Amino acid sequence: MNERAPKSKRPRDRKNQLAGVASELFRDRGYHGVGINDIAAAAGVTGPALYRHFADKQAILGQVLLSGIDELEAATEAALELTGTPTPEQIRALLTSLATKSVERREIAALWRWEGRHLGKDDQRAIRDRSTAMLTQWAKLLMRVRPELAADDAELLCWAGLSVFGSVSVHHTSIAKRRFAQLLVDIALRVLHTELPEPGDAPVPEAPAPLTQPSRREQLLTAAAELFRSRGFTAVSMEDIGNAAGIAGPSVYRHFPSKAGLLGAIGRRAADRLALAGDHALRTGAPQDERGALRGLAESYVQTLTGPPELLVSFSVDRVHIDERDRGDLLRIQRDYVARWTSLLEAARPELNQREAKITVHAALTIANDLTRTRRVSGRPTLPAELVTLLSAVLDLG
Repeated sequence: MNERAPKSKRPRDRKNQLAGVASELFRDRGYHGVGINDIAAAAGVTGPALYRHFADKQAILGQVLLSGIDELEAATEAALELTGTPTPEQIRALLTSLATKSVERREIAALWRWEGRHLGKDDQRAIRDRSTAMLTQWAKLLMRVRPELAADDAELLCWAGLSVFGSVSVHHTSIAKRRFAQLLVDIALRVLHTELPEPGDAPVPEAPAPLTQPSRREQLLTAAAELFRSRGFTAVSMEDIGNAAGIAGPSVYRHFPSKAGLLGAIGRRAADRLALAGDHALRTGAPQDERGALRGLAESYVQTLTGPPELLVSFSVDRVHIDERDRGDLLRIQRDYVARWTSLLEAARPELNQREAKITVHAALTIANDLTRTRRVSGRPTLPAELVTLLSAVLDLG
């Protein structure tokens, strides 16, 4: 008798396996830098086989991000089954679950942050609605622990807590997974127990108004930054920028060679504003020690972030739109700025090593960046003072 060759079995979870392969490629190369054939080759299948599971590349990205929401929702539902006031151990268990998922699948948060705009409208709406509903449930849970909190304050703290876990997507610094998760949990607990300032307490000073009329180049940068912030980079033309600045579209090219060149200049101006504001805070604030210096940096960062829109544009625009020659320079400037915070935090909290201090600094900056762009909380009149308070809590400045 002839023996028949055993048939190969398809993995039961083939769809999620393919999505996992795609998520790594998306993060390494960017959404536009990956094709269907690239995903198929990395997964060891053919292009047609991939289409049996997904209609297109956009559907694969949707599967990746929605699976991440599924995991967060499952952890939240388990926590909401608790009756009465949750114990500190139960709260820590929930946060540890969320932190562990963030560390083990940090590419999910990175993809939502940098590539989520490429989703179809239905998937974008689904993720936004489910995230908001989940945060509302977190806020209810937090109010059971802190009944003195108003609902909107509890929601603000929960959004900040989510940013702590999402901060793993903005850097590549890593430590042992268990220690990484523990560090994120400790930070999140400080955030959730933050005493928010009352209206009028410790206001963040506003940036001074310019003494002279800005140059035409400065006007173009300001107009472009505002348009990129409100419409998105790809939806804005050089003609739009010229009109906003009061000149003809072709005249913009006298100052900038391209829209990407304009974006690079916006990034450099944002970096200059941060550096100058930080220097000014450290010179005039007369900090007594490293903790005082960090508070001054936190105030200067929030002041810059809540001022002109250049910094928000730098954080929200897809990196592929920046000229290759500008990317490395801007990345170096950003790393130098973070290193300034990190060295001060290492001195202020010697129990942290350099990598732990850097992870903590990124968590603080990410909270400020995210909450300033989150519509549900960005309109709070006390947000600048609240951000400074939250950053101080993350850094554990006392």
